[in-house]
Amino acid sequence: MRYSSLIVLLLAAFMGANSASAEIRVVPKSDTALKQSFAPVVKKAIPAVVNVYVSRRVSQRVSPFMNDPFFQRFFRDFGMPRERVQNSLGSGVIVGDEGIVVTNNHVIQGSGEAEITVALADGREFPAEIILKDDRTDLAVLKLQSDGETFPSVAFADSDSLQVGDIVLAIGDPFGVGQTVTSGIVSALARTKVGISDYQFFIQTDAAINPGNSGGALIDMDGYLVGINTAIFSKSGGSHGIGFAIPSNMVHLVVKAALEGGTVRRPWLGASLQSVTSQLADTLGLESPRGALVNEINPEGPGAAAGLQIGDVIVSVDGRQVKDPEALQYRLVTKGIGSTAKIGIMREGRPRNVTLELVPAAEIPPRNAQVLEGRTPLTGAKVANLSPAVAEELDIQNEGPGVVVMDIARGTVAARVGVRPGDIVKVVNGTEITSVEQLVTLLSNNTGGWQLQIARGGRMLSLQIGG
Repeated sequence: MRYSSLIVLLLAAFMGANSASAEIRVVPKSDTALKQSFAPVVKKAIPAVVNVYVSRRVSQRVSPFMNDPFFQRFFRDFGMPRERVQNSLGSGVIVGDEGIVVTNNHVIQGSGEAEITVALADGREFPAEIILKDDRTDLAVLKLQSDGETFPSVAFADSDSLQVGDIVLAIGDPFGVGQTVTSGIVSALARTKVGISDYQFFIQTDAAINPGNSGGALIDMDGYLVGINTAIFSKSGGSHGIGFAIPSNMVHLVVKAALEGGTVRRPWLGASLQSVTSQLADTLGLESPRGALVNEINPEGPGAAAGLQIGDVIVSVDGRQVKDPEALQYRLVTKGIGSTAKIGIMREGRPRNVTLELVPAAEIPPRNAQVLEGRTPLTGAKVANLSPAVAEELDIQNEGPGVVVMDIARGTVAARVGVRPGDIVKVVNGTEITSVEQLVTLLSNNTGGWQLQIARGGRMLSLQIGG
């Protein structure tokens, strides 16, 4: 009996320490309470917030005539190329005491040949290497180069425990003036129509966030990391009280992928989705316009295996509300690969649940990637067989079959005629294209004019070259 009581007490202590949602939130009711300071929270977190400096050499043409508007019109490409050093500044957060730093991908964008230096709050500086960049989440993970040194770090909070109205602090280096702390509240959760990254599911806060804050920490009142400050909503470039942060649950997933030496693996639904408008909600018998409507489904995908059907509206994942396709995508990604998710749906006006296996997208058929050569309008394009895995990699809706452009070499024929990565080659000279092998054979046998049909972003483009 004594051991049972002890176990109960330990469980209660653990839940109280780790579940922010179980804490009692109160409004200050006295002068003493209003005079309380955030200093203890800041003191706990601020040593782990760093500055990230990126220095890269860029080539620039210099001409004695380039200051004259007349000569600029005619001699734009003339002049001797000279190298200059281009510097950029952002913020970052140490999330592992061995020197693991997370920041925004756009802070280090284009840093392939650059030097990255991280400056700690105590003034020390360390070179850093990139161990993972993920453009779709706008996150990057760095590793400080040191001789086994232990660094101050901040622990992750469960961002799903946040509530609108919670107090948060933003820490970073705005405008390069030095480490700065601003306070505010969580203004909104699950913001999805922001247009910052592919996984649009942001914490909105009125804590002042300005240029240079990108990659900095958004912390809660326990000093834990709830988000990475990413963007501001502003026409002037300054803070207007609307800032956005990537939730810590997404950040934790990316850091885990980096430490495991891989990439961010995303679960495959195998279905095309659209937002539910007010008109659709009326037609489908829904109380409000929310959820993700299934309008196409891959018969070989996990969605079909779970029992999803065209016309279903996905409204929740593991009991958490889904208001649109972006929110669903976020929920599935942060669940990770290898588990299952309970998907709440509305079908013919009635609620149902299905169980979705969280597996990576399949590469069927094999991509068979090739760079096209010869005298063709697609010369210089790297193409591959379109599969769910390739569609996920390129972030396109079409899962195949077909042939997709993976990359374009600069200055090639394909680049000059306007072909882009992500384009799907649908028809060449009246023949529908279904595989790379077929496309290569067709291109090699033709010596006359070309008529191409290319799918791009839901539109069909027609090109006629020669002939």
